[in-house]
Amino acid sequence: MAPRATGRPAAFFDLDKTIIAKSSTLAFSRSFQAGGLISRRAVLRSAYAQFVYLVGGADHDQMEKMRGFLSDLSAGWEVQTVRDIVAETLHRIVDPLVFDEAVSLIEEHQLAGRDVVIVSASGAEVVEPIGEMLGADGVIATRMEIVDGRYTGRIDFYAYAENKATAIARLAEDKGYDLSRSYAYSDSITDMHMLEIVGHPYAVNPDKELRRQATQRGWPVLVFTRPVALRARMRLPQSKPTLAALAVGTAAAVGGAVYLAARRRVARGA
Repeated sequence: MAPRATGRPAAFFDLDKTIIAKSSTLAFSRSFQAGGLISRRAVLRSAYAQFVYLVGGADHDQMEKMRGFLSDLSAGWEVQTVRDIVAETLHRIVDPLVFDEAVSLIEEHQLAGRDVVIVSASGAEVVEPIGEMLGADGVIATRMEIVDGRYTGRIDFYAYAENKATAIARLAEDKGYDLSRSYAYSDSITDMHMLEIVGHPYAVNPDKELRRQATQRGWPVLVFTRPVALRARMRLPQSKPTLAALAVGTAAAVGGAVYLAARRRVARGA
């Protein structure tokens, strides 16, 4: 599936529970309520979904239910309203959720000359401004259909499971990335395709099944535990309205030697 080695490596990061400590889309539910987009009942349902996601991870069936819920919920929303809400509340909501360990890895990859790409099943409306905030070089995210400035509730591209790997392969061909020398980080078994397509896969805060697979395959397992105030870690761009398409939708307490070994591998490259 991976294209032929043609250039420099890149680093691909899942978002939820890999870079940030929650579901990126569900984190905005109260802001969407304040903006008049969703009801209090929907906020409570989102909070419950967030709890289930954090405690047990999200398998395929749960992700499909979440996709359906968020797709139906967003039908009819004005795209500009979503853009404005995300832009106005981005730093307040997301800034405290970013893992310090993830920021360190992003910085190390970029210092080594590798592009950093965030790959998330959350909508582009949420993921792209988060990527900009983190200084990522690119984003792969879910895109909703838009007609006359409103979401229809249908999905143009769902950045989930094997679709992530397909999009990564396409981007690698366009950018000339060598996937055999590239890195990928994720917490979920649903991202096995994404992890398998690169030469250096890492399981981060893995769910039970991904941990089992990582152990069997000899993949490094990283544990990120320390959300950090991002403004204290790096210079952030001024928040501004961003692109389009919400809906489906995360260097310290890592397991000592494992994390240090991982950082040495990142610094060395392959």
